[in-house]
Amino acid sequence: MDLRGTFLPVTTPFDPVSGDVDVVSLRANLRYWMGHPIAGVLIAGSTGESVLLDDAELLSMLEAARDVVPEGRVLIAGTGAESTRATIRRTEAAAAAGADAALVKPPAYYRGAMTPEALARHYRAVADASPIPVIVYQVPLRLSTLDLPTGLVAELSHHGNIVGIKDSRGKLDLVGDLVAQCDHGFQVLVGAGSVLYGALELGAVGGIVGVGLIAPAEAAEVSVAFYEGRKPEAGRVQERIAPVHTKIVGEMGVPGIKAALDLLGLHGGAPRPPLVPAPAARVEEIRGILEAAGLLETARA
Repeated sequence: MDLRGTFLPVTTPFDPVSGDVDVVSLRANLRYWMGHPIAGVLIAGSTGESVLLDDAELLSMLEAARDVVPEGRVLIAGTGAESTRATIRRTEAAAAAGADAALVKPPAYYRGAMTPEALARHYRAVADASPIPVIVYQVPLRLSTLDLPTGLVAELSHHGNIVGIKDSRGKLDLVGDLVAQCDHGFQVLVGAGSVLYGALELGAVGGIVGVGLIAPAEAAEVSVAFYEGRKPEAGRVQERIAPVHTKIVGEMGVPGIKAALDLLGLHGGAPRPPLVPAPAARVEEIRGILEAAGLLETARA
């Protein structure tokens, strides 16, 4: 599986009255994002409020996305659960619903018991049973998760059905360690849109970046320009979108991203409780950030 390029960890729109997943709005967003040279999308990642979704909702979103995401673009499903059994079942179901790959976060509730040996057994069991390639997910450390040792990831990189990692720690030195120590052909993706260009320079193949939801053309261009040898141009685009990542994605999270989508004419909406929407003052701050980056100029009517 080729994971080169910029991927989008799509948000989950909810119906404002019922609170159900709004698959019509999801399809509309996806059609817009597919108009840009992105490599694919992730359904039910951290930005997609995965921990607030039930299994049936995940499958309905995958089926809706499969109708819109064309052949040649990779559809990734977030399938990680706290038990190995549940993760395997979710991964098998995601594959049946049309997912091309599974992004698997580490089980973290029993954190103290999650030794490298326990995690290795978990990931190997999932990868052995999965009908689609598995991508390890290093969740952002500000969330309730584990910091996966590089040695563990390097060990997992030798498994034939574990094809890469999404590393959302946002530190280029750790990206370099992964590239250096993992098996040749194992693909490193970053999850922080502020370091995408730097990661590509170090040998990462791309990123799954929330800033791409707000600036899809620009985030895609970082990867496209890099692979076409237009590195100075890729670097300039990276400088333009890095503050958008830092101030909206990094500091405000899901509520900030959804508010930005609303300002851009896409379907953002409110997050699912217990998350709360961005307050009015934050929305105006977001508007200023988008204006400074020149992104409101391309907002949909």
